[in-house]
Amino acid sequence: MAGVAWLRPLARELLAALGKRPGLRGVQRASALHTDAPPATLITGNSYVQGVTDVPLLTKTVGQCLEETAHCFPDREALVFCQDGVRKTFAQFVQEVDQAAAGLLAIGLKKGDRLGMWGPNKYEWVLMQFATAQAGIILVSVNPAYQAQELEFVIEKVGCKALVFPTQFKTQRYYEILKQVCPELEKSSPGGIKSKRLPDLSTVITLDSKLPGAFQMSEVIQAGESSHLKRLRDIQQTLSCNDPINIQFTSGTTGSPKGATLSHRNIVNNANLIGLRLGINRKEIRIALPVPLYHCLGSVGGSMVMALHGTPAIFSSLSFDSKAALESVVKEKCTFVYGTPTMFIDMLSRPDFDSYDLSCLRGGVIAGSPVPPEIMKKIMTKMNMQDMVVGYGTTENSPVTFMGFPEDNISQRTETVGCILPHTEAKIKDPQTGEIVPLNSPGELLIRGYCVMLGYWEDSTKTREVITEDNWYKTGDIAVLDESGYCKIIGRCKDMIIRGGENIYPAEIEQFLHTHPKIEEVQVVGVKDERMGEEICACIRMKAGQECTAEEVKTFCKGKISHFKIPRYIVFMQKYPLTISGKIQKYKLREQMEKHLQL
Repeated sequence: MAGVAWLRPLARELLAALGKRPGLRGVQRASALHTDAPPATLITGNSYVQGVTDVPLLTKTVGQCLEETAHCFPDREALVFCQDGVRKTFAQFVQEVDQAAAGLLAIGLKKGDRLGMWGPNKYEWVLMQFATAQAGIILVSVNPAYQAQELEFVIEKVGCKALVFPTQFKTQRYYEILKQVCPELEKSSPGGIKSKRLPDLSTVITLDSKLPGAFQMSEVIQAGESSHLKRLRDIQQTLSCNDPINIQFTSGTTGSPKGATLSHRNIVNNANLIGLRLGINRKEIRIALPVPLYHCLGSVGGSMVMALHGTPAIFSSLSFDSKAALESVVKEKCTFVYGTPTMFIDMLSRPDFDSYDLSCLRGGVIAGSPVPPEIMKKIMTKMNMQDMVVGYGTTENSPVTFMGFPEDNISQRTETVGCILPHTEAKIKDPQTGEIVPLNSPGELLIRGYCVMLGYWEDSTKTREVITEDNWYKTGDIAVLDESGYCKIIGRCKDMIIRGGENIYPAEIEQFLHTHPKIEEVQVVGVKDERMGEEICACIRMKAGQECTAEEVKTFCKGKISHFKIPRYIVFMQKYPLTISGKIQKYKLREQMEKHLQL
């Protein structure tokens, strides 16, 4: 190993655990820590790495974590929803969580039932996240953009007994969409729905208007009486950290969504370890969250980190808005921002960007899709986010498995996704032979540890496709591991372009094209070609006011990247097909390009 560079991340991890704030479970975290062990153990020159195990895993439920933090910081702000003007301290929030949990029991929900949360970033989303956890009800995160057919698929797939939503958001008329698959709703009594197409669904709760067949959220909260609170306490005695608590539907970047089922243990520990890696327990942090709650980055990296570490979570708008995100940072004096690369690109490219005073910012997390180094450098300098790190993971891994340290050097932070988190193993294997590849060689990344989901809800076939018999989760990502334990994601196995027998990784070309002074953003996909099998297509967004030709882009590439990596097709576009969480849907982009190019 090169020098002692590999010791530095460990020292930071241990100092983070030791730098505890009074009363925040720090003593337990810091027990039996050693400063002479590596942050990761690399074995015999092959691509295998194991995170430290000295920081103990927590065996608490979501509710227990929130209650402990509220006891430590009762008067500290827990949640701010800027658009709705909602502010809650930890003391207020934990009390309202209990009241809402009792209300859910009062209207007939039971431990183990599934409740779908369908809508944008509102206070009630987080309220339901923790109220369901308190009552042993499983929260189902439903994409706010889903239309009738998609909604029917997820409700039927996991057997939702209850569904919670606002009446409307933008063009989404939620009640009307639900009626398309549940016409019985309008003539039902609240809590008494009997639907042919959705036989498990009995209860609908609206956040605002009183509508036929539905409870209003205010009615649910008021329904909880002392007897229901007593029953809630009884249920809490039966809860285990291994119980399922959340079903997160994968974003559908590669086809039909699947319901990744996560336990208290999965998300409590992931949130705890994210916070320790960021050094949150040593700093006063206010996190701006323009990311959607229905996605893991918002619900685990955001509201669960809030519950574990006592960090105020600031939600800037109902859905991502670059202006609202920047305004919330300034107004709320946020120190950290979370976002996807696309979100940060949109903030940076605002014409009025320079008018925002971002001197309060120190760092943040960028995740969700590959981060071009040029974008990372721009965020760190222009947004004053020197402690910016990349987070990498998958919904099925709760989600974060690799993450940088705020003190990493510039190349580690811009060119890698950081080091493995504690209590997590990773290996990189050859997709053809199944053998672990040597260090610095590409292959498929596999993950094992506490973070691996319980499975896809009632889908053992799909679960067996991604989790091996010895519990390794196959990410489907192509990665490289270096001597210091830092990981680089090259692309998706399915995104890899095979052109005339050459394996080409889109992320490599994307990162190169981001160095072009006129290019704002670029996505590279493989498109069909009779002779070569596949050809490279670069889909480019130009910076405002800039113009460019395809020939200019190709000339820029010549002599700088291999001739076979120069895109045959250059398509200029205004926007890409995105999931609601801001990820590029490359399979849709590929379909669009093949149609556009008439291939």
